[in-house]
Amino acid sequence: MPERSSRIPERFGLDRLATPIGTALLVTDAEGHLRALDWDDYEHRMRELLRLHYGAVELCDQLAPTAMKTALSAYFEGDLDQLSRVAWRIAGTPFQQKVWTALAQIPAGTTMSYGAMAARIDMPRAIRAVGHANGSNPISVVLPCHRLIGADGSLVKYGGGLERKKWLLRHEGVEV
Repeated sequence: MPERSSRIPERFGLDRLATPIGTALLVTDAEGHLRALDWDDYEHRMRELLRLHYGAVELCDQLAPTAMKTALSAYFEGDLDQLSRVAWRIAGTPFQQKVWTALAQIPAGTTMSYGAMAARIDMPRAIRAVGHANGSNPISVVLPCHRLIGADGSLVKYGGGLERKKWLLRHEGVEV
């Protein structure tokens, strides 16, 4: 089997969306699925996550689907249920996929500890692994990694910066 680096690069489109907390980078595939959402000031990290998940990646300027941008804009304007309208597809290990799918099921306005997430996916001792998978989530906001917090209620880490995490949680009605 050839190494990832010798394969033809995955081609994805790259678009940008202005939000109240900075410019979001939207990476989409040919079918219009969101493959990554990150922030322009974290573009290097986003590209590294794409490389880890897909191997060689080529990003070309391309508009994201209108429905996706409309749903994301509506979320940032206060219609929190709009995130479920964004079609997404991501590559990752089976464990990462399990964590990311569970993230999408945490309702807006609620938080969950890493330990509670580990228990939810029937792996109560995998708290650190849940944290690592959460940190490798390429689709910020839509797969709401910002809703995971420390067992003591602390905000701990967020790939887009703690100020963004605080904003997102407040936006969703969580007292921080």
